[in-house]
Amino acid sequence: MRYLTRLLPYTRQYQWQVLLGWLFVFSGGGLVMASPHLVRYAIDFGLRPQEVDGRLTLTGDPQLLIFASVGLVVVAIVRGIVQFGQTFIGESLGQGIAYDIRNDIYDHLQRLSYAYHDQMETGQIMSRSTQDVENIRMFVAQALFRTVYIAVLMVVGIGWLFFLNVELALVSMVTMPIVTWRSVVFQTRVRPLWTAIQQSQAEMTQIAEEGLTGIRVVKAFSREPFESQKFRTAAQKQAELNLKQSREMARNTPMLQGLGIAQIALTTGVGALFIARGELSAGELTAFLATLNLLQLPLRTIGMMVNAIARCISSSERVFELLDAQSAVKDAANASVLADVVGHVRFDGVAFGYNLATPVLQRIDIDAKPGTVIALLGPAGSGKSTLVNLLPRFYDVTAGAITIDGTDIRSVTLESLRSSIGIVQQDVFLFIGTIRDNIAYGRPGATQEDVERAAKAARIHDFIMSLPEGYDEWVGERGVTLSGGQKQRVAIARTLLLDPRILIFDDSTASVDSQTEFLILQALNELMHGRTTFVIAQRLRTVMRADEIIVLDRGSVVQRGTHQQLLQQEGLYKQIFDLELKDQEEALGEIAVSRSAGSMGAPVITGEAE
Repeated sequence: MRYLTRLLPYTRQYQWQVLLGWLFVFSGGGLVMASPHLVRYAIDFGLRPQEVDGRLTLTGDPQLLIFASVGLVVVAIVRGIVQFGQTFIGESLGQGIAYDIRNDIYDHLQRLSYAYHDQMETGQIMSRSTQDVENIRMFVAQALFRTVYIAVLMVVGIGWLFFLNVELALVSMVTMPIVTWRSVVFQTRVRPLWTAIQQSQAEMTQIAEEGLTGIRVVKAFSREPFESQKFRTAAQKQAELNLKQSREMARNTPMLQGLGIAQIALTTGVGALFIARGELSAGELTAFLATLNLLQLPLRTIGMMVNAIARCISSSERVFELLDAQSAVKDAANASVLADVVGHVRFDGVAFGYNLATPVLQRIDIDAKPGTVIALLGPAGSGKSTLVNLLPRFYDVTAGAITIDGTDIRSVTLESLRSSIGIVQQDVFLFIGTIRDNIAYGRPGATQEDVERAAKAARIHDFIMSLPEGYDEWVGERGVTLSGGQKQRVAIARTLLLDPRILIFDDSTASVDSQTEFLILQALNELMHGRTTFVIAQRLRTVMRADEIIVLDRGSVVQRGTHQQLLQQEGLYKQIFDLELKDQEEALGEIAVSRSAGSMGAPVITGEAE
């Protein structure tokens, strides 16, 4: 029940709705008992037995019967109004709570560190944010007030039965323990099922999301049948679990209904015997059976309510597990704002590991003075990306410290830290929206002139103006309507508009053509000017212009220096140069010769052009 009680704080801002809902619940429960009372009154007092010519007949009091009939109509109308109010308040409260929970989930997810998102599957998050929250909404809207209403109805109804006739009431209660026992058994069986159903739903969502996101890879490798079968297997598991839950419902509901019918039959027989003995009037038996009939609906819906509660508990457990997740990276209690950044960055004995058993970085020392360019080079898995991810605190160091202008980054707020750092990632992500919206993402209040100035510096303005809608051109999902080079330059414009003092650039020019690379490098030069820059280098021209090259291998710094200094040493840098970079240097020489000969054609890319 702790998961249900944790939902209570969400009702605080809806106190008036909750109070009104409880008013409808209790008044509705009381009004239900008014109808049997009026029926008893009409039979016992409106109809009187009289002997006429030796035959027993009933004579009625028209005025009293009319009064009872009008009373029944009025009670029915008021009950209808109360039930409408109860339903409307329940739906309104359910929608409000679901709205608040979804917002809390999304806000919380935005604040969780990379470490959490590395481990948590997107499908799991989507399932908990949608289907599980919907189960909570349905419980609040349909089951919360109704469950209490049923409880009120049972208490009032049973009390009325004992008021009419204690012995007959005891007879009619014979099946109650059986109904209670079946409800407990049903809840015990169905709750694990609902947990499994929700988990299966998350797995199915994950498979669908992955298949649709990677649709180009699927088609490129003709794996459509494989992906369809994978989804079909997950959907079959979901269907089987739902069928198992339906079988439990099918076994439980008929039994409850059968017990209700048996209860009415037994009560009718014993009640007739009491009338024959003169211990009960016809009106009392009629009112007794009417009350018992009114209690049948609550008895029949106990299974549904238990089912709704079980679903809500399972869903609440999954939702609060998400909300209880703690970020490995958070603001310190006395965190200050990082202001007036100059850009002096130091890595002092930095070490990091995703877990204690497997260190990723060891004893990293870097001193990047303001305005310098630091190139990071090394084989795949050497720790280059991990190293730059520590600077904006996507992860926290496990040893040592990183300082900016002498201040430990763990002592400043995340917002002020990250607003001082611009990041251009290799895998550029653009949001669905206009090009202007994507460039101004970091500064929503930027003017059109500011956006255009950043686009011009990023060498993307002319292309944007060639589009039918210009800066209002709509960008598809993940920027699918733009090429890789165009997305890269939009990302550079986005970072330029932010105007950070520290820059992280994951060089991705290796996969673009020469002219696009030329435009990107021009934009990069503009972006890096006067900023402390960390570049994960893949091209020679980026490496050559660096003030210091840090060569990493297996998480440690194995060499450092300028391009010319490192070429004079035997080591990993010279090996990488000979294997990967030497061809680029020769190509640059050929281009330079071609240029000096006055060749025409595509823009010539030389060291001077950078």
